[in-house]
Amino acid sequence: MPETIFDRFVEKTPITLMVRGVMEHILSHEQMDIIFEKNAQIQYTRELLFSNLVDMMSLVICGIHPSVNAAYRANATKLNVSRTAVYNKLSGIEVAVSAALLRETSLQMATLMALIGGAPTPILSGYPVRILDGNCLAATDRRLKVLRPQAAAALPGKSLVVLDPDLRLAINVFPCLDGYTQERALFDQVLETVKSGELWIADRNMCTKGFLFGLHQAGSEFLIREHKSLPQTALTPLSEVGQVETGTVFEQTISVTGLEDSLKNVRRVVLHLHKPTRDGESEIAIITSLPSIVASAIEVAALYRKRWNIETMFQVLEKNFAGEIPGLGYPQAALFCFCLALVAYNTLAVIRRTLGSVHGVGKIDASLSEFYLVAEIQGTYQGMMIAIDPVYWRSFGLLSLPQVSLWLRDLAQRVNLKSFLKQPRSPKKKKPDLIVDRRHRHVSTARLLKQAQQIP
Repeated sequence: MPETIFDRFVEKTPITLMVRGVMEHILSHEQMDIIFEKNAQIQYTRELLFSNLVDMMSLVICGIHPSVNAAYRANATKLNVSRTAVYNKLSGIEVAVSAALLRETSLQMATLMALIGGAPTPILSGYPVRILDGNCLAATDRRLKVLRPQAAAALPGKSLVVLDPDLRLAINVFPCLDGYTQERALFDQVLETVKSGELWIADRNMCTKGFLFGLHQAGSEFLIREHKSLPQTALTPLSEVGQVETGTVFEQTISVTGLEDSLKNVRRVVLHLHKPTRDGESEIAIITSLPSIVASAIEVAALYRKRWNIETMFQVLEKNFAGEIPGLGYPQAALFCFCLALVAYNTLAVIRRTLGSVHGVGKIDASLSEFYLVAEIQGTYQGMMIAIDPVYWRSFGLLSLPQVSLWLRDLAQRVNLKSFLKQPRSPKKKKPDLIVDRRHRHVSTARLLKQAQQIP
């Protein structure tokens, strides 16, 4: 490979090189096949390797190819299997394999981030924070024979996702094939992964006495919005403690009852809103086991707002990645693609961390646009893969994580950050009332422009 070709990509699109380098190292063929062999219970390998499927589907998830069929056509020679074999492999991937794909790769990415540096200020010092939320996959096309007679939407599954907001990494996922299953049915799986000293933040759907007791017994703290069905006894009256931007904060001490034992001296923080929510709610109540010396009631209210980090992650997935493919009706295939989209999101998190370590964490957090990053990658990826010999990329799998971190930082220094910053918006102005003329349903744009030019 002429060195000048690689140098031109370094100069023109270092972001795309960074993404490919991370994917080549973290999603190496050896690593992917090891994950499959360790976690697959029923499915086994014949001709199509799991690593080849991950490689092909990652291009669909990232928008490099518009569909699974297009990706297959572009890689048919390399795969050397039929289209049917690809779809059969996709439809049979076990949820344990999909979950392990995210879990194992996020561990490597967290290690890589630590080597890169540029860590932001932690959300709560001394506590690894975990944000938990559910995601129901969108309805798929009714291509499967059993779905064709059904007029109702076909749900391919749902999952619970765990986000580390300090790293901005999705670190765990608990997929479920049954789209009708309640999120609470997955709590036992979540509790098996809880570690002592963590802080778990979640919405009110997670506020059950069983889940709170499970977190408490694991030695973890919780900060969860109150569900009205939670059995509790007030130990102190509700008293005002201060004001925040959105309302007035009150606090009291309660005990959560209903099991063999009770959670005593749990804090209940209530925010009386100045302006009701979209659902018409005028207050938000939060149940937390955090001691007051760790976080005041006002700080608890601020911590709960960090839960929106996981909502932001889901929005990034929806806008930038094809994590929910309508044509994949089989639940195993749909959940695998969703987990792979989470891996792609984590790859962007590594790029963000690298850029922050070079250009400043505050600037990246406030201004970097994932949309422009993904657009750059989609526009240059295929040309880069054609121009640069595949042998070169395979060598990335042989690098150590410290070597990868140094290479990423070097490329980050060459990034023209202005190309990836958000467009600042001017303050919204109140729109004047529209001119309504019931005699004319249409207007001529040219005439209106001409009239406007004539007005002094």
